[in-house]
Amino acid sequence: MKLQQLRYACEVFRHGNHISAAAETLHTSQPGISKQIKLLESELGFEIFSRRRNRIVGLTEPGREVVSVAQRILSDVDSLRHLGEDFASPNGGSLTIATTYTQARYVLPKIIERFVKRYPTVRIGLRQGDPTQVCEMVDAGHADIAIGTETTRAFPNLVMLPCLRLSRSVIVKRGHPLLKVKKLTLEEIAKYPIISYDPAYSGYWRVTEAFRKAGIEPNVIFGAVDADVSKTYVEHGLGIAILTTIAFDPAHDRGLRARDAGHLFAPSTSYITLRANTYLRKFVYDFIKSVAPDLEPDVVKAALKSVKAPRQK
Repeated sequence: MKLQQLRYACEVFRHGNHISAAAETLHTSQPGISKQIKLLESELGFEIFSRRRNRIVGLTEPGREVVSVAQRILSDVDSLRHLGEDFASPNGGSLTIATTYTQARYVLPKIIERFVKRYPTVRIGLRQGDPTQVCEMVDAGHADIAIGTETTRAFPNLVMLPCLRLSRSVIVKRGHPLLKVKKLTLEEIAKYPIISYDPAYSGYWRVTEAFRKAGIEPNVIFGAVDADVSKTYVEHGLGIAILTTIAFDPAHDRGLRARDAGHLFAPSTSYITLRANTYLRKFVYDFIKSVAPDLEPDVVKAALKSVKAPRQK
C-alpha cells in the first residue's frame, strides 16, 4: 500500500469520481491512476469505487471508510512534514495563501509586508480564485490557508474561522444624483443600472437578496470579476456599483464617490480556512493573528481539533 495510491483515491472522490479531472490536478495520466486504484483495491480485498461499464460512479460502502481514513493519513503525513520543517528551519519555509481578489488587493498587502519583514526567509505564494475555489485549493493541499467570504458549498474537512466583517457602500461617479439624496434607499438605488459581483461571490447574493425582500427588481447589468473592474465601468458612466467598503480608496478612486449602504445590505464575513487536524508552523499562527488578532494560537488549535473526520456520502 502506497501513499500515492491513497492520494489518487482521495483526488478521484474529490473531483466527483472523474478520473480525468483528478489526473489533470495531479499532473499524471488517467490509466496510471486507474491502475494504482485497482492495485489498492486488490490489496484491500474489496472495491473502493462502484463502477458501471468500467466507469466510476461512486464509492462503495467500505470505500467510504477507505477515503475517510486516507484523508486522515494524508493530513497526518503533511503534519509530520511541517513538524520536521519547524525543527530544521524554525523561521524558514513557505506559506501558500489562496484568496479572493478583494482580500489580495485591499486587505493583505500591509499584512504581508509586515510578515515578510518578520520572516524574511519564508516564501510567500498567492493563489487567486472565488471563495469556493480558494477553499478547494486548501482542501486539495495546494494551499496552506484560504482567506475569502462564504462558499457556495460545504467543505467537511476544512475549518473556517471568521476574521473580518465587510460592510457595503454604493460607488458612483463624481457628481452622480445619488450623492444629493438625503436618505439612501433601495428604491433610489434601483433607479440606476447596477454593476455587481459575479454570482460566485457572496456579495452578489447579499445585494440581490436585499432587493428581493423589498419586492424590488434591480437592473443588474452584469457581474464583474472584481472590484477594480466594477469601478472602471462606473467611471465610464455605465452604472453604479455596490461593493465592500474596503474596495473604495479615496486616494486612488478620485473620480468616484462612496456612500455607506450598511443599513441596506447585510455584510459579508471573511473566513480564514484551514485543513482540520493539521499541524501548523509557528509563522502560520503569527500570520493568522496578524489578519485576525482575536485568533490566538490556542483558539486556532482547538478549532482544528474540534472537527471529526466526516463520513463520506
